[in-house]
Amino acid sequence: MNFFEKELRKLVGQSDALADPKFIGRACYGRVSDNIRAKLQFVTMGHHEHYEALQMTLINNTEGNIDTNTIRFRDIWGAKPVNNPNFREGVSPHIWKDGKDYEWYAYQPTPADYETLADSVDEYLEMFGEDMEHGQTMT
Repeated sequence: MNFFEKELRKLVGQSDALADPKFIGRACYGRVSDNIRAKLQFVTMGHHEHYEALQMTLINNTEGNIDTNTIRFRDIWGAKPVNNPNFREGVSPHIWKDGKDYEWYAYQPTPADYETLADSVDEYLEMFGEDMEHGQTMT
C-alpha cells in the first residue's frame, strides 16, 4: 500500500457518501449512486511533488465525466501552526516527496482534519446522488 492509498483510506473511512471504495495506484474510486462513480486523488497546484489539494471527479457510467472539483487543504484547514521558527505564520498543509518517500510536510493532519475534509467531500458528492439519478439536474 502506497502513501497516497493510506491517506485516501483515512479520508474515505470517514465518508458517508462514497460506497464500495476501490484503491488503484494513487486514486480511490467509489460509488455515489447506481450510475455515478467518484474518483478521488491528491493533486498538485503547479508545484512539482507538492500535493496541496484533493481533486474529485464524478463519472457517469454511460456519459463520462460529469464534474470535477478541487479542494485545497489550506482553504478548509487554514495555515497550521508548527513548532518551527521558520514558519511563524504556520504552514500550508501539503504532501511532498522527501527523497524516495512521500509524507506530510511539517504538519500531520489530525483525525479532526480528516473529518473536516470528509465532510466537504460528502457535501459535494451528495449533490450528485439520487436526484441526478432521476433526471433532475443542477441549475
